[in-house]
Amino acid sequence: MALKIIMLVVFFAVMVGVGFYARKQATDVNGFVLGGRKVGPWLTAFAYGTSYFSAVIFVGYAGQFGWKYGIASTWIGIGNAVLGSLIAWVVLGRRTRLLTQKLDSRTMPEFFERRYNSKSLKLISSLIIFIFLIPYTASLYNGLSRLFGMAFNIDYKVCVIAMAVLTGIYVIVGGYMATAINDFIQGLIMLIGIVVIIAAVLNNYGGLTGALDQLARVADPAVSDTPGIFASFLGPDIFNLACVVILTSLGTWGLPQMVQKFYAIKDEKSVKTGTIVSTFFAVIVAGGCYFLGGFGRLTNTDVAAEGFDAVVPHLLEGLPVALIGLVVILVLSASMSTLSSLVLTSSSTLTIDFIKGSISPKMSEKKQVLTMRIMLVIFIAISAVIAIVQYSSKITFIAQLMGVSWGAIAGAFLAPFLYGLYWKKTTVASCWVSCIWGAGIMTLNFISNTWPQLGIHFPAQLQSPINCGALAMVGGLIIVPIVSLITKKPDQAMVEEAFSCYDEKVTVAQKKVLD
Repeated sequence: MALKIIMLVVFFAVMVGVGFYARKQATDVNGFVLGGRKVGPWLTAFAYGTSYFSAVIFVGYAGQFGWKYGIASTWIGIGNAVLGSLIAWVVLGRRTRLLTQKLDSRTMPEFFERRYNSKSLKLISSLIIFIFLIPYTASLYNGLSRLFGMAFNIDYKVCVIAMAVLTGIYVIVGGYMATAINDFIQGLIMLIGIVVIIAAVLNNYGGLTGALDQLARVADPAVSDTPGIFASFLGPDIFNLACVVILTSLGTWGLPQMVQKFYAIKDEKSVKTGTIVSTFFAVIVAGGCYFLGGFGRLTNTDVAAEGFDAVVPHLLEGLPVALIGLVVILVLSASMSTLSSLVLTSSSTLTIDFIKGSISPKMSEKKQVLTMRIMLVIFIAISAVIAIVQYSSKITFIAQLMGVSWGAIAGAFLAPFLYGLYWKKTTVASCWVSCIWGAGIMTLNFISNTWPQLGIHFPAQLQSPINCGALAMVGGLIIVPIVSLITKKPDQAMVEEAFSCYDEKVTVAQKKVLD
């Protein structure tokens, strides 16, 4: 216990120390929100990865989908690395950096306002972000509490409050740069930790070959009659597995806390380096988490009584004390990095897009930074209270909360953002339809699952927030071009001016040649 406490104290001291070290970078809005757009490739890549993977992945998703699909759940991690990191950086990285700088936009709602010339779209999108980031934040606390309870036998409320306070300190003091530096440190812990933990867990089951052999002997007639199905890389349910891959991989393309990392990147070279580093990080962390979760059925967890969120903690129970401490630091790193990204995104959106945009348009830089810090405190407090209340409610699975949040936000914003970077004919009407579609279908899905007596029923395959979230994203990609073709065209002069940032001008010396 003493060793675990010492590890925690050192970890917290470093995080807070970095916050105070970076405070000089957080004196104005651009510095507080984007680090002055001077963040290098390694910091940006690790900030992207650590915002991506949290306790939701390590405890919730790895446990639930490892139990359902066995080793096939590793495909989710591979999808996160290829579609959610590699292709996302290639498709979005450079163009996002150039166009957001050209439009002088610091948040996603501000991008929508200036790209589509719609102040109302900015206000509505900022509200969607604030509302739907709350359940995702609550899910971070939930996952962390499982491991803290296992390692320290600490009450859930204490875990929530401690994590909220410590994260709040370094984000409030140091802004984005403190978050980025801490993300790098936390990312290194995650990389090393996941490799060591997988090796230790598999060793408890006779190594990789022994663990796979035991998993192949597990049978569940309620899932499949095929022998060894949980040790198969195809798994028992390819359709639902594909939906999880879409939600957790394609979803990053429309999440403001993810794409905002591209706003801050330093230069062209940084985009290329960041692509490689971010992809490598995702392969190790995401691939490792889901691969580990694939052995969850070896624990014989009673998921009916304990829930899927207990699967991974049961896998880790037999580890030595030092490794348990490492697990706690690993998941704490993952959760705090994601939490810091979420609260910074939410507070900057509310301040820049809502308060300054509609209530106090003449707000000074100093007051904006102060307001963002106040909003950080409010957002962290609200999410912590909801996490504590939610803990005793029936919406207890981490994956449910993340599915609702990711599905609504990415379903609303993915298509308007992606087409806004590439297609000059994208209309503001299509963005409105996409926002209504994404946020609307996920809200109805949540209501139908929470209050079935209201009579709102979804088809069986879409009752899951995971599948419904995947539909919301794919549907938006279809809706936006169709609506754009039949609605009022945007101001072409304004669009051409915005897209001019992609045209690099090169001056060369011309030599006279003989005819």
